[in-house]
Amino acid sequence: MRVLLTSFALASHYNCLVPLGWALTAAGHEVRVASQPSLTDAITASGLTAVPVGTDPELEEVREQPGAAMGPPRVHEDRDEPVTWEQALDFDTVIAPLLLAATNNTEMVDELVGFARGWRPDLVIWEPFTLAGAIAAEACGAVHVRALWGLDVLGSARRTFLDLRAQQPEAHWEDPVGEWLTLTLARYGRSFTEEAVTGRLTIDTTMPASLRLPVGVPIVGMRTLPYNGRSVQPEWLSEPPDRPRVCFTLGGTGAGFLHDWALGPAELVRAAAELDIEVVATLDAEQRAGLGEVPDNVRIVDFVPMNLLMPTCAAVVHHGGAGTFSAALLNGVPQLMIANTWDTPVKAKRLAAAGAGAYIPPPGLDPRGFRDALAALVHEPGPRAAAERLRQEMLTEPTPAELVPRLERLVAEHRAGAPAPQPALAEGALR
Repeated sequence: MRVLLTSFALASHYNCLVPLGWALTAAGHEVRVASQPSLTDAITASGLTAVPVGTDPELEEVREQPGAAMGPPRVHEDRDEPVTWEQALDFDTVIAPLLLAATNNTEMVDELVGFARGWRPDLVIWEPFTLAGAIAAEACGAVHVRALWGLDVLGSARRTFLDLRAQQPEAHWEDPVGEWLTLTLARYGRSFTEEAVTGRLTIDTTMPASLRLPVGVPIVGMRTLPYNGRSVQPEWLSEPPDRPRVCFTLGGTGAGFLHDWALGPAELVRAAAELDIEVVATLDAEQRAGLGEVPDNVRIVDFVPMNLLMPTCAAVVHHGGAGTFSAALLNGVPQLMIANTWDTPVKAKRLAAAGAGAYIPPPGLDPRGFRDALAALVHEPGPRAAAERLRQEMLTEPTPAELVPRLERLVAEHRAGAPAPQPALAEGALR
C-alpha cells in the first residue's frame, strides 16, 4: 500500500514518525513524507523520501496571531480547578489560528491535497499539529490516523470542549476548530466530521499506557525507538563513567522557553556539579560563556544522541521535550523536568506522581532545591525502581514492525472500494 506521513516542519515532531516509516518501508510499502520545505533535509537524512509542500509558516506571522504574544495556551490538565466553558472556548479560539491555520497554511494544505489526490495514498499518518494530513486524507479518500509525540492534550481539549458545549444553549454553540476545518474541507468538496480532528485511530509513539490522558478515542501504543537524526557515537561514550552520570539538555527546542526560568542553564549546571556526579551538558556558545570555568566533573558537548547517551545515565535534567522524555522512559532513567509550556508540566506532574521523576516549575528554581531534587533521583532507589516499571510497561507495546499488520488491516477494512493491501512477499517466499 501507499503510505503518506505528514508533519509540521519541526524535527522533534517528525522524529517520532521515523521508526514507523522505516517499518512500513521494510514491510514493502511505498512511503512518502510531506512537510513544509524547511524539513526536507531532516526527512532525507532519515532515509525516507521527502515531498516538500507549500511554504514554511513565518514565525513572525505565527507570533502575530491572536493569543500568540502570550505563548502557547495553558492546556486544561495544567489547571487545578475544573475547566469552564469560557476557558474551553478561549482555548479553541487561540488554537484555531495559532496552531491550525498558521502552521497548516493555505499553500501547504492546497499542495498537500494536490499531491495526495495525484499519488493516491491508502493511508495517511499525521502528527497532532498537522491537520493538513487529515484534510488531505479526507480529500482523496484515504484512511488516516494520528501519531502522538506527547500527551494527547489536543484530543483531551476537544472532548472537554464538546462536553461543555453540549451544556450551552444552541445559539452559543461556537466551534472555532470545527469552523476552520469545515471551511477548509469545503474547498475540496468534503464535509467536516469529528474524524478530521482525531483520525480513525491514534498511535501513541512515546507514552506508556499508565501516563496517557483518558481521551476516549481508539488508541494503540507503539514501543518507542528513539531517533535523533544523523549521529556519530563519540569515543568518550564507549567508556563507562566512573561516577553517576547525569545528562543536562534542552534538546532542539528548549532554549526557546527560558523566559521565566529563575536560574539559567549555566547556573543549574554549576549547581549540579557540586554533587559527586559526572554532568554531560548540551549548551550553546552563549550558555557556555555564562558557565565560566568548567568544573572538572562537567563535560560540555554541542550534541549527543539521546539514544546513545541515556543508557549510561543515572538521571536526566531537561525541559520536557518529547525525544528526551521518551528516551529516558525507554531506558528506565529518572527525570528532573523543568517544564513550562504546552504538555510538559502535565507530563512532569504525571511522571512525578508515578515516582519516576521530579518537577520544578521554572520560576521556583533555586540552587539548593534543584541540587537536592537531583541528588534524590540519583542516589535513592525509589525513582530508579519506578522508572524501571515504566520501562517494562513500554516494552510490552508492539514495535513499529509489529504494528504494521494492524495498519494494513485498518486500511483493508475501511478504505471504500480499495483492494486489500498486499504484503511485499507472498507467504512462504522466504522459505
